[in-house]
Amino acid sequence: MSAKIRKIVTIVDEVHTEQGRPVSPPIRRAAAVAVIENPFAGRYQEDLSELIAIGEELGDLLGRRALAALGIDGEAVEGYGKAAAVGEDGEMEHAAAILHPKLGAPVRALIGKAPALIPSSKKRGSLGVVLDVPLGHKAAAYVRSHFDGMEVRVPDAPRAGEIMVAVALTSGGRPHPRVGGLSHGEAKGEDGLR
Repeated sequence: MSAKIRKIVTIVDEVHTEQGRPVSPPIRRAAAVAVIENPFAGRYQEDLSELIAIGEELGDLLGRRALAALGIDGEAVEGYGKAAAVGEDGEMEHAAAILHPKLGAPVRALIGKAPALIPSSKKRGSLGVVLDVPLGHKAAAYVRSHFDGMEVRVPDAPRAGEIMVAVALTSGGRPHPRVGGLSHGEAKGEDGLR
């Protein structure tokens, strides 16, 4: 692996009740977060292909970690998201290079039919910055019940010359959704929208 990983943190969130009402089965969200060295920290680099390759590697590694933490078969995953935070010596384009060109393909390979855009966010921050990972349905963007987010934080990251990269997977949408849109069962997953 070309990424120089300092640490990997895995977080699992499991909701059993919401407003006193049982959530059955419980909804699970898992995020795997890698803290890596930013090879271009503190300097401008025109060619970001090294970070693009790192994104592809991390898509597979973090996707596998999140799926294992979720504890279900890949086909049973309903939602996903990704996010990155660069330390103060990085630039937003470093996060974009990791997240956008190639990170998604290995995640999709792990979870079956997943044509919908993987929601993403990026930011710059210092130690302990909160990374809000946006979540959406893996097959159809119009499944509103899966518009959600997962907050992750690594207390000692990112350092100035690091990047935090997260991949999150879910077993379902929000508990007790009531705002309309397609349901999970109605999603066709042919075009990534419906």
